[in-house]
Amino acid sequence: MKDYSEAPMLTIWEVTQACDLACRHCRASARPGRDERELTTQEGFGLLEQIRDLGNPIVVFTGGDPLKRPDLFRLLERSVQLGLRTTVTPSATPLLTRAAVARFKDVGVSRMAVSLDGPDAASHDGFRGVAGSFSRTMAALADARRIGLETQINSTATQLNRGKLPAMAELVEASGAKLWSVFFLVVTGRALAEDDLSAEEYERVFSFLYETSLRGRFDIKTTEAPHYRRYAAQQRKLRGEQKVETGPSMIARHAGINDGKGLVFVSHTGEVYPSGFLEVSGGNVRETTLAEAYRNSSPFRLLRDVDQLEGKCGECEFKRLCGGSRSRAMAATGSYLASDPRCVYQPAVA
Repeated sequence: MKDYSEAPMLTIWEVTQACDLACRHCRASARPGRDERELTTQEGFGLLEQIRDLGNPIVVFTGGDPLKRPDLFRLLERSVQLGLRTTVTPSATPLLTRAAVARFKDVGVSRMAVSLDGPDAASHDGFRGVAGSFSRTMAALADARRIGLETQINSTATQLNRGKLPAMAELVEASGAKLWSVFFLVVTGRALAEDDLSAEEYERVFSFLYETSLRGRFDIKTTEAPHYRRYAAQQRKLRGEQKVETGPSMIARHAGINDGKGLVFVSHTGEVYPSGFLEVSGGNVRETTLAEAYRNSSPFRLLRDVDQLEGKCGECEFKRLCGGSRSRAMAATGSYLASDPRCVYQPAVA
């Protein structure tokens, strides 16, 4: 399993919190207007150079809606020039035009990710808070496929759509997307506790995702549900496969990654967080380097030491593969080292 103490696999930069959607679960509690404290264009260029120097991780431009920044394409172009594998997650608003999708391709973006939280306009638009979001999402996917721009679909599994996941999977396949990234709720921002699934329902969704991964033409990964990797490992063992590496490639590639461990998030104001759902700062890039914050700050070092985990997560034989959602532990208990409350597994303590 890869050591992520020196460099992450994935760097996420929240270029803005401005967005014209009103998503029910929004981590950032996004709003239409931009924050005057956002990193400037030149600061953004400097950050991208630091990301390159940190070990050349994948970089994700996210928000809010990145298209709310008029300098977005300059930033994307600079990222590509630096040799970074560059991806972007625009919101499905009138800003996401066919021309914008084409420009992503032209500047060298590797992948565009869009959100899909229901299989039809009624369910998706109800979740996103703005009519027309579903049709714009599907149009953007079609535009990208037509010009050969790789796509990814992000969905958040909640009480509102758990029964619709099979229909959503069909749309993912029909779209030609390379990856379905299924998020699991962390009660931060506008997210509501009553929308979250129970631990038992997480397992049922894991079962559906695993079975889908065996026959689908797209990869599947989870966000803020690292215990899906535990579930997949258990399934492989039941089927006679002993090693993690023999399972689906996406599971193997993300083995051991967790908040602050292989993943770093830079906020619109430059704060360096273990993830967008865990606002425990390791420093600010206006005052320190990204490398220093990731490698040496106290929260990041603690998060990478699985022996510091508490409760059943600390006792679990899967803690190096999984480790539980540190963001969910923090949101639920006030401690990012506590057990993930949405995991049913009971460790086989000797």
